[in-house]
Amino acid sequence: MSEKSSLIDQWKLNLQERKKEAKQVRKIVFILLIVFVFLTVGALLGAYSYISSALEPMDAADENAVAVEIPIGSSVDGITQTLEDSGVIKNAQVYKYYLKFNNETDFQAGTYNLTPAMTLSEITESLKTGRVYHEPLFNVTIPEGLRLEEIGDIIAENTDYSQEEFMEKVTDETFINSLMEQYPTLITEEIKGENVKLSLEGYLFPATYPYYEENPSLEDIITQMVDAMNNNVAPYVDLLPGFTEGDYTGTDADEPNVMTVHDLITMASLLEEEAAATTDRAMIAGIFYNRLEEGMPLQTDPTVLYAKGEWQERVLFADLEIEDPYNTYQVQGLPPGPIAAPGATSIEAAINPENSEYFYFLTSTEDGAMYYSETLEEHERKAEEFIYSVNDEE
Repeated sequence: MSEKSSLIDQWKLNLQERKKEAKQVRKIVFILLIVFVFLTVGALLGAYSYISSALEPMDAADENAVAVEIPIGSSVDGITQTLEDSGVIKNAQVYKYYLKFNNETDFQAGTYNLTPAMTLSEITESLKTGRVYHEPLFNVTIPEGLRLEEIGDIIAENTDYSQEEFMEKVTDETFINSLMEQYPTLITEEIKGENVKLSLEGYLFPATYPYYEENPSLEDIITQMVDAMNNNVAPYVDLLPGFTEGDYTGTDADEPNVMTVHDLITMASLLEEEAAATTDRAMIAGIFYNRLEEGMPLQTDPTVLYAKGEWQERVLFADLEIEDPYNTYQVQGLPPGPIAAPGATSIEAAINPENSEYFYFLTSTEDGAMYYSETLEEHERKAEEFIYSVNDEE
């Protein structure tokens, strides 16, 4: 056999080997593809089965009632987790997506009589309509924008505690420290700032609180209100401008362009006192932030009255000269702390202000309408038209 024939035979042999290897590779790829398809289909079927099961009642045969308490100000995450922990639903995460997909909101606080046999639709309807397990013995309603002393008056009207006892408790150092331990994200060392008048001012959430016992303790009453504030502030904490995620101690409070939780509640309290209507809050928040950015004083009248400690219908020119850290006509930046209890709308406006070029606003003394201006000259013209002229007519 010639050398050339030997090379041809070797080439044919190599070709046959490559064909054999290629066939084996195709076979392996085909097998892997089949396995992948089966695994994918299996995973999809498993996920479908899991979600379908989670959307069904926990136990269709179990009609035994379970008392489930939904605290005031609870978030959707908190509600769904409470229901799962109580054995009423199978999966909190699936139920949360169920609520989001169906655009279900506006749940009411209370103690509910729910059973594992209830469908998610039935549970949702109960939470929306407020069908509770048992009626409260009494309710206490705290309106938005009240100071601690005013909240104490309402507590005194509805319970056996006096306003003085209430004020003694909200200023008790030991009790305040216990709240700081219980709510470290909400209540930080900033509430003990040198110029803060009352540590818990603004930290008691305004709402209607149900009570199921005749004589709840003052600690429980106050803690319930702080807990509601915590629930309402929590969704916004990680959205605070310039704030380091997880750092809620107020250590960045003096850094520029940084807002702490204490700052958020303080700003929200100013909006609560200034805004005549819900729609005004975001715009006024934007104006306040514009002033802060330009180094202008906030010059908001409610802080003057808080500094003065006397509550009157109008702020006088002489009041603007009061030397006090809370008087935003005399000092720049936010006051040392909140001046009242802000509601949910004001808290949201403080974190989501309306962007504008305005730096000034005023409220008409005739009809309460709000007017906004970009310049001081424009503001003064509107003040002459909508405030001073109306006062002159009177």
